[in-house]
Amino acid sequence: MSEDTPRIQVSASDSSAVKVVRMERPARHNAMDEAMATTLATTVDRLAQDDDVRCLVLTGVGGVFNTGADLSTFDGDERDEAKLDAIATPLHEAVETLLTAPKPVVTGVNGVVAGGGLGLALAGDIVLASESARFEYAYPKIGLSGDGGATWLLPRLVGRRTAQEIVFLDRGLDAEEAVEAGLATEVVPDDAFDDRLEAVAETLGSGPTKAYAEAKELLARSSTNDLETHLDLEQARIKSLASTGDYEAGLRGFLEKETPTFEGR
Repeated sequence: MSEDTPRIQVSASDSSAVKVVRMERPARHNAMDEAMATTLATTVDRLAQDDDVRCLVLTGVGGVFNTGADLSTFDGDERDEAKLDAIATPLHEAVETLLTAPKPVVTGVNGVVAGGGLGLALAGDIVLASESARFEYAYPKIGLSGDGGATWLLPRLVGRRTAQEIVFLDRGLDAEEAVEAGLATEVVPDDAFDDRLEAVAETLGSGPTKAYAEAKELLARSSTNDLETHLDLEQARIKSLASTGDYEAGLRGFLEKETPTFEGR
């Protein structure tokens, strides 16, 4: 297999509750062609539906997260409509899966992220950024508008005015600026990045998975629900968790002042 062949690698934690998906195409800065985008979409969908997977991690290799579509094969005219479709369709499927997966998703932005990769990075429930990470919108550079969910996520994360600045002025943000703006959760030194990514994922992978799933959906719906609707939804979802094993373990641990063992059920 050549260095330029796009690969999506999946590895498991010692507990197997955490699955790490690595985008691997270093010769092209982890840029996506149709095959890579399609494999990514099918991979994250499979893991999102697997009840044994309690935390999903997405990251890149070679000091790069993902730089969007591989433009080296594009023509710069109407012939590229089909090529854009072929990459955007599975890319959007992957972003939607990450945003709606019934388990925590951690994105490890281990370097530059740009273009279509930005939506993938921002789709994490927790976004860790290495010190050398840089977040770039990049579409204006090539005369395009944006995809990968970036124009949906940016206003929700940073507000419309800042989103407009990032989009129209194509303002890149380093890791510290990304955290300050609300794009990332935490900055991690480069030499400690892998360990910190593993530690966060293991913490989430050993947590109350069903409670995380309900909380994730509640947060997602909060921007469109009115207050009364949302309060009713909160009430319904918290009641539904009373029959779970994790609630039983959590309450017992609280009352007995012991750390509970959650099994994700």
